[in-house]
Amino acid sequence: MDRNERLVALLNKLSVRWGNFTLASGKQSDFYVDARLTSLHPEGLTRIAEAILERLAPEVVAIGGPVTGADPIVGAVVAASHGTAQPLCGFMVRKQPKGHGTRQWVEGLGNLTGGAAVCFIEDTVTTGGSLLKAIRHAEEAGLKVVQCLVVVDREEGGAERIREAGYPFEALVTRSDLER
Repeated sequence: MDRNERLVALLNKLSVRWGNFTLASGKQSDFYVDARLTSLHPEGLTRIAEAILERLAPEVVAIGGPVTGADPIVGAVVAASHGTAQPLCGFMVRKQPKGHGTRQWVEGLGNLTGGAAVCFIEDTVTTGGSLLKAIRHAEEAGLKVVQCLVVVDREEGGAERIREAGYPFEALVTRSDLER
């Protein structure tokens, strides 16, 4: 079993549920994936980090994404990049700025220079709306988004929407890859 097949197997075992679900958008779905259950599992997180490092664009100097879903992935990829030819810093985009301290949307900017080429990651993409919002905040903070990688694309328009906005997009796994 290759690495991607193992990641698919772990997602099917830990994260995928079939049935009737109401999504955050209010939309009904026969499919639910909580990729955090895989990204918070030791082997799952290792497989995700390996897959991201294999696909990373050569100009990328940092990796980050929206808080919660991207957090464990960012940490694992940054740690795994230490000692490689492409060491990475990490960043996080908050759902809202802190009400105290620096009051910023993006954490980790102190390790980066303006215009730094970054890869955005997310655990799951449905419509792409939350990822595009986080990208906007990162760009307003001076980062240059050159790549977007997600663990699972639910194949509900998010990939197309992100590409239409001008960002290269790739999913490690799609809904079509997962078992029913």
